[in-house]
Amino acid sequence: MISQEFNSGFRWPVAVEQPIAAPANEVWQAISTPHNLERCHPFCAKNPVQVWSGPGSRDEVHYLNGLVFERQFHMWIEGVGYDLYIGRRGGRLSYVSWRISPAGDRNCVLRIVVYPHVLQNVPAFIRWIPHVIRVRPMLKKYLKSVAGGFEWYSTHKKAVPRNKFGRHPWFSAPK
Repeated sequence: MISQEFNSGFRWPVAVEQPIAAPANEVWQAISTPHNLERCHPFCAKNPVQVWSGPGSRDEVHYLNGLVFERQFHMWIEGVGYDLYIGRRGGRLSYVSWRISPAGDRNCVLRIVVYPHVLQNVPAFIRWIPHVIRVRPMLKKYLKSVAGGFEWYSTHKKAVPRNKFGRHPWFSAPK
């Protein structure tokens, strides 16, 4: 379920689902704790918080390559997930939805859906090819690593190593 406030102008979402061998409430703790990306995100150098928790929360993601994005949370469903906008401060924002679904007492599924801002102002017949060839595969790779980081943290009870699932050209530090 996406927030009713969601701007329906976004198109072509990219989603991943990550099964996690941990109870949903433990994964909720992992995604809803301040500074969580420092422990769970394989491309995050630091995750300073401005305001936490619930709707109106704001934090920053400082990526390994020096890029800084701000996250603005606008819908918070306790124990289930949240919706947020993310992007460079003052720049265009992508819409992201995080949801946890229980899959029994000791398992759950983490679903992350991103509605990327990139190419949204380009006519659909032009943006389709770059979306299919570059944006969707790269964003899917990124999301698999992020979801995998939360799975790693939830099952190993320790911080995910940087670039654990491979380097990413958009967010890893150059070699």
